[in-house]
Amino acid sequence: KRTRTIEAGEAETAKATESSKAVKSVLDPETLTAAVLLKKVHELILSRGRRGTDNRQVLRQLEALSKLSLPFGPRVEVPVLMNVVTAQFDLQRTMDDYMPTKTWKSCANYLIRVGDVLDEGYKLGQASLEQAKESVGAGLGKNKMKAAANAADGAMAAVAADEELVNPHTGEKETQDERAERLRLEKEEAMTDEEKKVIPVFGSYALFLSRLEEEYVKSLQHISPHSSDYVTRLRDESKLVELLTKGQQYYVRENLVAEAASLAQLRVEHIYYRHDTIAEQVDKAAAFYKKFGEMDMLHPACVTESSPGSDDYSKTHPGAACGMPTVEESTKETSSRELLDDLCTFVYQHGTDRAKTRAMICHIYYHALHSRFLEARDLLLMSHLQETIVNSGDVATMILFNRMMVTLGMAAFRLGNIWSAHQCLSEICSGRVRELLAQGVNTGRMFNNDKSAEQEKAEKRRQVPYHQHINLDLLEACHLISAMLLEVPNMAAASEDRRARVISRMFRKHHDIYDRQVFTGPPEQTRDFVMRAAKALRKGDWKTCSNYITSMEVWKLVPGAGAADAIKTMLAEKTKLEGLRTYLFAFAAESYDSLSLNTLCGMFEMTKNEVHSVVSKMMINRELYASWDQPTETIVLRKVEPSSLQIMALQFAEKAANLVEANERLLDAQSGSYGYRDGDGDYRDHRYRGNRHHNQHDRRHGGGGGRGGGGGRGGGGGRGKYGRNNRNDNNRNRTDNRGNRNDNRGNRYDNNRNRNRSHNN
Repeated sequence: KRTRTIEAGEAETAKATESSKAVKSVLDPETLTAAVLLKKVHELILSRGRRGTDNRQVLRQLEALSKLSLPFGPRVEVPVLMNVVTAQFDLQRTMDDYMPTKTWKSCANYLIRVGDVLDEGYKLGQASLEQAKESVGAGLGKNKMKAAANAADGAMAAVAADEELVNPHTGEKETQDERAERLRLEKEEAMTDEEKKVIPVFGSYALFLSRLEEEYVKSLQHISPHSSDYVTRLRDESKLVELLTKGQQYYVRENLVAEAASLAQLRVEHIYYRHDTIAEQVDKAAAFYKKFGEMDMLHPACVTESSPGSDDYSKTHPGAACGMPTVEESTKETSSRELLDDLCTFVYQHGTDRAKTRAMICHIYYHALHSRFLEARDLLLMSHLQETIVNSGDVATMILFNRMMVTLGMAAFRLGNIWSAHQCLSEICSGRVRELLAQGVNTGRMFNNDKSAEQEKAEKRRQVPYHQHINLDLLEACHLISAMLLEVPNMAAASEDRRARVISRMFRKHHDIYDRQVFTGPPEQTRDFVMRAAKALRKGDWKTCSNYITSMEVWKLVPGAGAADAIKTMLAEKTKLEGLRTYLFAFAAESYDSLSLNTLCGMFEMTKNEVHSVVSKMMINRELYASWDQPTETIVLRKVEPSSLQIMALQFAEKAANLVEANERLLDAQSGSYGYRDGDGDYRDHRYRGNRHHNQHDRRHGGGGGRGGGGGRGGGGGRGKYGRNNRNDNNRNRTDNRGNRNDNRGNRYDNNRNRNRSHNN
C-alpha cells in the first residue's frame, strides 16, 4: 500500500512537471507579455466545464501560469491566482467530497498571497466578461469582421486576408499580441493612482475564505480521529484563523461590513470551544511547528533539556550548542476573552440574523466553558434564544444551541448550582444525546427506519469534528449526580406516596431498573457508580455515597488547574447536606421524638450553623414538622395529621399531575424518548414495570376494579393501556368514597320521592 502511494505521488509530480513544461513550450518566457498570459488564462477558463476537459489538467496549467505571472506585478498575478483557486474548488464533484490536504494547503497559500497583496494597499474589484475580452485582445477580431463587411472586393476575401496591424505611434507593423500589450499599457497609463490600486477579478475573496473553512471542516469529519493524520491536520487551523483575520481586516478597511461580519463569525466558531489553558498550549505548538517544523525531524541533541554545550565539539554535538529550540511567548496583553468579545460585538452590529444568533450562542458557550455561569445565564435570558431557536429553521444552529445548553449546565454543576444544572441538562440528556449534540449517528435497526438515504447523508454532514466533542461520560455524570441530589431526598420525603411529584423521570427509571437487578457487581460505568451512590444515600450513608461519586475517573477530563479537586470538594459538601435532609425525611418522623444537634453534627461532620440552617429551612418550607428547643439544642419532632381540606387538595393535585403525565406519555410515544425506547432500541414502559409489584400489593389489600380505571366510585373505569398505574389512586379514593356513600344513598332516596310526586301531579 505504501509503495502504491509513493508511485501515485510520483505520477502526480510527473504530470505537474509535464504540464509546466508544456505551458513553457507554448509560451516563450523571453517574449512573454502580460497580454499573452492573460489570453492563455482566458482560454483555459472558457474550457472549464466543457465535455472532454480534464479539470486537473486545467488546474496544472493555471498553476504554471501563476508562476509565470510573478514578474508582471499584482494586477496580473492576483486575477490568475483567483482563477487557480476557483479551479481547485471545481475538483470536488459532490457535496460529500472534500479537498485533499495537499490541495487545501496550496489553496490557502494562494489566498495568503492575495491577502499580502491587499495589505500593500490594493483593492479587489469585480471584473466583467467584456473587460476580460478587451484585456486579452478579443476586440481585434471584431474590428476585422467590421472591415470585412465594408470591403469592396467581397467579405470572404477580406476575412481570408491577414490584417496588417500598424502601430500608430511608430508606424511599424505589429502583431495582435503586441497590440494587445500596447493597449493594456496605454490603458494603465491613463489610470489614476487610485484606479491602479483596484484589481478586477472574478469571484469573491470572502466566499473563497468561507469555502476554504468549509473544506477544512469536511476534511476533519472524514479523517479518522484516532489517527496521527487528524492531529497533523489540526495544525492547519491556526493558518486558517490567520487567513480569516487578514480577510476581515481588509473588508473593515474597505468599509464592507457585511463580508467582514461573516468572516468574524467564522473566527468565532474556531475560537469559542477552546479553554484558555488548552488554547495557550495549542498556539504555542503551532508557532513552534511554523518556526522549526516537525519535532521528530530535529536532531536528538537539539531536543534535550540539558544546558547548552561547550565550544569543544569533540565532546558535544554542534546541535546542542544552542540548547533546546523554544518559541518566545507572545507579549500581547489581549486575551482570548477580549478577542471573542470584540468579534461577537462586531457580528451583533453588522451580521445577519443567523450570524447574530450563532455568535450569541458561541459567546454563551465560551463563558460557560470558563465557569462564568452568571454571565452566560444573563446573556441567554436577555437574548431570548430559548424562545426563538425553535423557529430558526436551521438544524446546525439548533445543534449549536444544544451544545451551549449542555455546557451551561455543566458550568452550573461545577459551581455547585445543582438545581440550575439539572434544569439545563435534563431535557437533552433524556433523549438521543449523540444525535442532539451531533457527535454520532445511531446505526441500529430501530433508529433508521424513519430516515431516508438523503436524511442520513445530511445528518453526517452536520457532525461536529472530534476535537470539539463534549465527553458523554462527563455529561452523564453531571446529569445523574445532579438528579440524584435532588431526587433522593424527594423520594425519601414521599416514601409512602409512590405517585408524588417526580423531579427526574430519567433518574427514577435507572433507579428502578437497578433495584430490580438480582445481582449487582462492582460498578464499572458512570451510571453504575451513581446508582450505587444513590442507594447508599437513601440509607443516610453519605460517606459511601461521597466515595463512589468522587472516585470516578471522569473528573480528570475537566479543563482548568485544580478543577477536579474543586469538584470533588463540592460534591462532598453537597452529599453531606442532602444526606442530612434524606436522613430527616426517612427516619426522623417515624423513629424519633427529638434529635440532638450535636449528634447530627457528628454523624454528618457539619458545623452547628450548617445543621441549624438546613433544619430551619426544612421547617420553614413545611418539609419537617418540628421546632427548636434552644436551651438543650434539640429538635422536637411533631406528628401532624393532614386535615380533610388538605387531603382533598392533595387528591386534586395528584389527579392534575396524572393528567399532565398522561399527556407527556402520549408526546413521548410520538417522539420515541423516555419509557418507549431503551438502550437496545426496544419499546417498553419501564415505569409500568417498576410499579407492578406495588399494584399487586394494593390488589391483595382490597384493590381491584377494571383494567384501566380501578372500579371504585371515585376512581373511574375504562380499559386504558396505563390504567394499572391508577390503582393506587383508586384504592386511596375508596376510603374517602365509603364515607360519602351513606349521604349519597340518603340523597338518592329523597330524589326518588320527589320524582314520584312530580309524576303523580
